[in-house]
Amino acid sequence: MQASTQAHPSPILDAPEVVAPLLLGWYDAHARRLPWRALPGDPAPDPYRVWLSEVMLQQTTVAAVTAYYAKFLSLWPRVEDLAAAPDADVMAAWAGLGYYARARNLLACAREVARRGAFPDTEEGLRALPGLGAYTAAAVAAIAFGRRAVVVDANVERVVARLFAIETPLPAARPAIRRATDAITPAARAGDFAQAMMDLGATVCTVRAPRCQLCPLRSACRAQAQGEPERLPAKAPKKAKPVRRGRAFWIERDGAVLLVTRAGKGMLGGMRALPDDGWSARADGHATPPLAGEWRSGGVVRHGFTHFDLELQLMLCDSPDPATLPAGEWWPVDAIEQAGLPTVFAKAARLGVAGKQERDRER
Repeated sequence: MQASTQAHPSPILDAPEVVAPLLLGWYDAHARRLPWRALPGDPAPDPYRVWLSEVMLQQTTVAAVTAYYAKFLSLWPRVEDLAAAPDADVMAAWAGLGYYARARNLLACAREVARRGAFPDTEEGLRALPGLGAYTAAAVAAIAFGRRAVVVDANVERVVARLFAIETPLPAARPAIRRATDAITPAARAGDFAQAMMDLGATVCTVRAPRCQLCPLRSACRAQAQGEPERLPAKAPKKAKPVRRGRAFWIERDGAVLLVTRAGKGMLGGMRALPDDGWSARADGHATPPLAGEWRSGGVVRHGFTHFDLELQLMLCDSPDPATLPAGEWWPVDAIEQAGLPTVFAKAARLGVAGKQERDRER
């Protein structure tokens, strides 16, 4: 692996097998209590709950996931229940959590597990399920089944980059970080070790102002010995994201607004949304309004996606022509928050509701 100069060598890292006992001893005393987790010494948690939480936690915070996790379990307490759920219901329940391809993959995986009768209990078997990448398969194998697996999320990347003083910027550093993580991962208590690494990164070895004085691995950490752990992991300069522009159309009739279901694949696939003009990550919107009528602007919302930012103008139709209404479903304006709209359309809908309230006051 590429690491910094050996001006501050760590004798402990010359024997990486001592890292796990230090970390696990700390975890036994300081493990976070999370609804999907079994505490040290308890039986392993239900694989369904581990898998569900790990999918939700990808690129999302624990605070944001907790309520969604509870909601999913209340609606679909077993993987068979989720597998039998209508797509629209699952997508609506996921709305607001972001990265909506995860919800589609969640359904595909649940249906395959239900078909098989159980989750595979090996990392290789889990990788064969639809939508399970290397990280999720390793996490479920370790946490739910006690298999030795190299589990590397953003918290683990940060801990290991600092522990070994890996100077290569991300994302190019990831192979070296994985090799280093492999070197310190024990065969026993693999699930606890993975969760201990996550907890250490989340609560002690934080992005800013790491609490090195509380770290059980302080004596082993090369970045701490160098005196500037916060500098690592290094990151390549971010590229500026393009700004796309589009329009969404608020078509209201008899106290209801027209919603459409987006195509099953692609951005926000399979979700309810307002009709729009075809904007995408690659291009501005270009389509004409979905019906004839008098259109006016209802305001602009801005939303950031992973690879681009969007400026979405909401267009209001004061006199829709019933003969040209597009296909869709009519949703009560007063209950629009229950429609399960993805965040960008939920923002636009709030403008639509505000416009309706303003028009009602003027009457």
